[in-house]
Amino acid sequence: MNHPTGPRALLGARAVRHVCARTLVVLAVCAVVALVSWRSYGAAAAELSGLTARASGTVAPLRPGVVLATWTVNGREVSAEVAIDVRPPTGPTPATIAHSPADPALAVVPGATLLADADRAAGGIAFTAVVAGLVVLVDLWTLGSRWLATRGPARRVLVRRVRVQRGLLTRSWLETESGPARWVPVHFDPALVTLPSPTEVWATGTRWTSVRLPTGEVLHPSGPTRATEPRGRRTDNAAVPDQVAPPSRPRAWRADLPATASAPLVGLFWSYLDASGFAGFLAATGTTGALALWLWSVRGSDPS
Repeated sequence: MNHPTGPRALLGARAVRHVCARTLVVLAVCAVVALVSWRSYGAAAAELSGLTARASGTVAPLRPGVVLATWTVNGREVSAEVAIDVRPPTGPTPATIAHSPADPALAVVPGATLLADADRAAGGIAFTAVVAGLVVLVDLWTLGSRWLATRGPARRVLVRRVRVQRGLLTRSWLETESGPARWVPVHFDPALVTLPSPTEVWATGTRWTSVRLPTGEVLHPSGPTRATEPRGRRTDNAAVPDQVAPPSRPRAWRADLPATASAPLVGLFWSYLDASGFAGFLAATGTTGALALWLWSVRGSDPS
């Protein structure tokens, strides 16, 4: 006996829809961060585009966050105040100064805030592109591996469903009671809530094991099959579980919210490390939170 292996059967699975919803959140956050970074980069690049002249001069501390750049143009001494994002020099220091030929008072020096803003914006664009690309690649690999797990001959296996909580994450596992002891992590499906323990199922695959229940639902693996019991607090399904209503979509989203608990801390750390202020905090918090939701969905979070 084989599982349904067509693309439509796999794409219609609850696990695939669950991961796709979290993936869309990641892509949406990355798009917003990339758009804001692009606008910031465009504004900084427009200001820098006019600073085509170069001169050798000196920079000296003027007040916190500002230095006075001084250089000579056509035998005339010119100076300009420049905001910087680095530790100011302790005294007059030689430096290369970029300035506008039309208005020498418009200038930047190494470490200028304008240059730092352009670098941050460019980094934000590159980072979000890498994050979005990796998430999509992981999703495609996950989809392919789950499709392969449904192919090939199936074998009868007696299993019981267990829920294992480790930290804030709870996952569903199928523990074998016939043959060698194995633990199969599976994406949550409402059919698991009412699954008697034990139950005879059809299983295919070895490292990635797909399981078909007697009621026809196919459970896709959320990780590789283990030969050792997963660590964490374990809860077994009852022999005859109650016929309770399956968790709703809002409840599934609420169950995944704890994954975002550390996102504000990451945002604070990043904004301090990058000196990007409140905008950097929002970008790092949003990206980290979206990635955490997506990671939990890939690992098969259980909202029951």
